[in-house]
Amino acid sequence: METKSYVDLLMEKGRRAQKEFEKFSQGQVDEVVKAIGKVVYDRAEELAKMAVDETRMGVYNDKVAKNKGKSKMIWKSLKDKKSVGIIEEDIENAIIKVAKPMGIIGAVTPCTNPIVTPMCNSMFALKGRNAIVIAPHPRAKKCAKYVVDLFNEELKKLGAPEHLIQVIEEPSIELTNDLMKKVDAVVATGGMGMVKAAYSSGKPAYGVGAGNVQCIIDRDVDIEEAVLKIIEGRTFDNGIICSGEQSIIAPKEKFSEIMKAFKKNGAYYVEDEEIIEKFAKVIFPEGIINGKIVGQSVEFIANMAGVNIPKETKVIVLKARGYGDKDLLCKEKMCPVMVAFEYDKFEDAIHIAQSNLEVEGKGHSCAIHSNSMENIKLAGDKLTVSRLVVNQPSATCAGGGAKNGFAPTTTLGCGSWGNNSISENLDYKHLINISRIGLYNENAKVLTDEEIWN
Repeated sequence: METKSYVDLLMEKGRRAQKEFEKFSQGQVDEVVKAIGKVVYDRAEELAKMAVDETRMGVYNDKVAKNKGKSKMIWKSLKDKKSVGIIEEDIENAIIKVAKPMGIIGAVTPCTNPIVTPMCNSMFALKGRNAIVIAPHPRAKKCAKYVVDLFNEELKKLGAPEHLIQVIEEPSIELTNDLMKKVDAVVATGGMGMVKAAYSSGKPAYGVGAGNVQCIIDRDVDIEEAVLKIIEGRTFDNGIICSGEQSIIAPKEKFSEIMKAFKKNGAYYVEDEEIIEKFAKVIFPEGIINGKIVGQSVEFIANMAGVNIPKETKVIVLKARGYGDKDLLCKEKMCPVMVAFEYDKFEDAIHIAQSNLEVEGKGHSCAIHSNSMENIKLAGDKLTVSRLVVNQPSATCAGGGAKNGFAPTTTLGCGSWGNNSISENLDYKHLINISRIGLYNENAKVLTDEEIWN
C-alpha cells in the first residue's frame, strides 16, 4: 500500500476539521477568531523575544508593539463582519449573498514577521470557516510551531475541532510547494521566488510584491513633525517592514533645513561619495541585497561598512547619486538606511519616486507628507502604487492603522504592477466564496432601447 505523504496527512486532518468547523455559527466562529488574536496580545512580550532570538532580526520593543497593535486592530476590524450564511440582502437589486468557506488555506509565512503573519492569516482563514496549514520560513520554524500550539490550546477550550490550524514543523521548499498544490487557496508572504511559486501552484493565490516605499515631503508641512514620522517608520523593527520608508524626496530650497532636522533627531547624514559607496557595497554586494544586513541595527551595518557613526544614531541617510537605475541605493533596503533626493517642481518629486518604483517596488506603497489635497491627489493619480500613506509613518500604517481606512493586515497586495491578484490589503473577504441568489424583481423598471442609449 502506498504511504501517504506528510502533506497529504496534513490535508486529511485539515479536511475533517474544516467540515466540522463549517457547522459553527457566526458567534462561535468569532469566539475562535478572537481567541487567536488574544493569544498574541496577551503573550506579546514572550513571543517578541522568541522571534528576535530565533530569527536574529528586528527590535524586541517594536515586535512587542506589533504583536499588541496588529492583534487588536485585526480583531477590531473582524468582529462585526458577517462571514457565515447570509451576509447581505440587497433588496433594491434583488440579490442575496451567502458566504461559504474555500476549504483549506495554505499560508507561507516569512522570517521577518514570524508571529503576526501566522496570527493574521489564521484569523482571516478561520473567520471564513476554513482550516489553515502554515508553512513557515525555516529560520522561524520554532516560533511558528510554538504559536500554533498556543492557538490550538485556546481553540480546544472553545470546542473547535482538532487540526483546524496546522503547521509544517520542519519546513522545506519541497514541502511548501507540495502544500501549495494541494490546498484550496494560497496566501504567500515572503520573497519574490516564493510568491511566484504560489502563483504557479495552479491554485488561487494571494501574494505580495517587493516594497520600496518612496517618501515625498511637500513644501507646506511642519518639517520637524514630518521628519519624526519618517524616522519612526524607517527605524521600526530595524527597517524590516516591507512598507517602511526607503527614501526622502525633499524640495531643493528646503533640503538643507530638512537634513538638519534629520540630524537633530538621530540621523547620520552622508554626502561623501566614498562613504556612500562603502554602504552601497555592504547593502548590495553584486547588486543584490545582502541577507546579513536585513533587520539589523545601524551599528551593525556601519561596522560592516567600516564607517564610524555617532553612538546615538537611529538611521543612516545617504545623499542619492542619481534616481531610478542610476544608483543601487534606490532599491529596497530592509534596514535603517535611507537615500535622500532634491526636487524642484512637485511633478519632479513624483517623477523621482516613480523612477525608483520602476526599478523595484512598483505596486506596493508610497508615503507623502503634505497639507495640499491637490498634490496628494496628484501623487495618488500618477504613482503606480496600491497605497499612498498620507502624513503617517508608512511602516506602521500602510498595513492598517487606527486613523486610516486601510484594512488591518500583514499581506499588502500590489496589483498587476507587482504581479499580484489584488491591489488592496488582504483580509477575510478574500478567503471566502460568495453564492449570489438572484431574485425576480417585479418592481424593476425595464428601460426601452432609446432610453438606454440616450
